[in-house]
Amino acid sequence: MSNGVQCHCHSCTVRGLMWPAVLITLGVLFLLDRAHVGPFYFSHTWPVVLVVMGLIQLACSVASREGHVDATPPSIPPGVPPVAPPPASTPTPLSPEGR
Repeated sequence: MSNGVQCHCHSCTVRGLMWPAVLITLGVLFLLDRAHVGPFYFSHTWPVVLVVMGLIQLACSVASREGHVDATPPSIPPGVPPVAPPPASTPTPLSPEGR
């Protein structure tokens, strides 16, 4: 998270395992491909990566979000006036309102 607050709920923890699991799966698939152990060729087994990603997404969606910490936008420091909205646009001679 950009503001330095880290969430430790189960859902965010599982989501944090996505890329390590994908890298480990790719490594195992390439190892099986290069070791010529059985009929495990990467051109046939790459969908396993999609299955792993789907399983992690499923685990993330059913995991508890109790204690989840949202990334809140930085608050305005005291003493700083709020930003004024832009002025209303005035019609120009070429616009339909300026006829």
